[in-house]
Amino acid sequence: MSLQIIDLSALRQRIDHNVVRVGRFVTSTPEVDALLDADAVVAIGVSGGKDSVACALAVARHLDLIGHTGPRVLVHADLGRVEWKDSAPTCERLAAHLGWELLTVRRQAGDMLARWQKRWENNVMRYRELSCVRLILPWSTPSMRFCTSELKTAVITSALKKRYPQHDIVNVTGVRRQESSARSKMPVAAPLAALTRRNHRGVTWNAIIEWPVEDVFAEIADAGLALHEAYTRYGASRVSCAFCIMSSLDDLRAATGCADNHDLYREMVAMEVASTFAFQGQRWLADVAPDLLSPSLKADVERAKLAAAKRQAIEAEIPAHLLYTAGWPTTRPTVEEAALIASVRSRVAKLLGIDVDHTTAASVLARYDALLAARPVSDATRDSPALVPVAPHQAEFAF
Repeated sequence: MSLQIIDLSALRQRIDHNVVRVGRFVTSTPEVDALLDADAVVAIGVSGGKDSVACALAVARHLDLIGHTGPRVLVHADLGRVEWKDSAPTCERLAAHLGWELLTVRRQAGDMLARWQKRWENNVMRYRELSCVRLILPWSTPSMRFCTSELKTAVITSALKKRYPQHDIVNVTGVRRQESSARSKMPVAAPLAALTRRNHRGVTWNAIIEWPVEDVFAEIADAGLALHEAYTRYGASRVSCAFCIMSSLDDLRAATGCADNHDLYREMVAMEVASTFAFQGQRWLADVAPDLLSPSLKADVERAKLAAAKRQAIEAEIPAHLLYTAGWPTTRPTVEEAALIASVRSRVAKLLGIDVDHTTAASVLARYDALLAARPVSDATRDSPALVPVAPHQAEFAF
């Protein structure tokens, strides 16, 4: 697209609640404009996917138009083994095209697969010691996206604060309203607490939030950049993790079409087997490309599916008032309820081949007595490790 000569005053005129979009240009707010005028840091998160690439191109053009002279950087959160192999190269091509630095950050405690594996290990330990009533799944979910909060947002904001301690920071994303119902309700910009420090502001800016997907592809084509091979070679509709909790069945199948993802696929299926939790609710990753599995792993999958159904049926015996609620445990089970909890634990543990404590009514009651006795009198109850078996972002799925 040839550069259009536009009136900057018209570009910044405020309509529709102080938000404006002109042509294939960014959507902004007075707050974002003020930060850009003050030469705040502009950090654009890039994954290699089409939206983040188009967003970077559009924002770079906008910054040039308004005369922004502050620091600019592309930031890629490397998720490790779950990444498409072309994600980093796509980000590198974009950085070279723009002439911007590409900052790649990683979670020091391990990649996304390691996070799921460690979560399962921790959840088994919690179950063993009766710090939870039902087994907790290893996977992140659409409403429990620690994959994004821990491996992307946390590491990116930490790196930016260390690098730019004396700057306001505008964190730019390629979120678009067209992508989902939830994103259709997102604001153009909002304060970002993780980047806000004394005397320095942090803001998230969804710069192309109003763009239709046609604009995204046109922006990349006009720049002469190659799309990620997940789109062009394997037919995926989106790029994130190769196997993402948000992926459609078609996108999961597209990922299995890439030989680079086959070992990852088998490792994730093995975790489904060990945990008896399907990767996406009731959708088993194992069913996406069973031809990639060994005969023994296929047999393990079938056993895991049967065990999952039995586990769910057994855990359904627990009365609702004994399941998780804020400040758990809030009540002492009766002797009969304690016997039921002990029975459920014994049967589930046998199904999964794990060792657990507290498999008698007396032991269950003793454990509850210890937990209840440890409850602080103050409002800090909710922060007691003994009373909070899982982190806040896990609580909805804990029991």
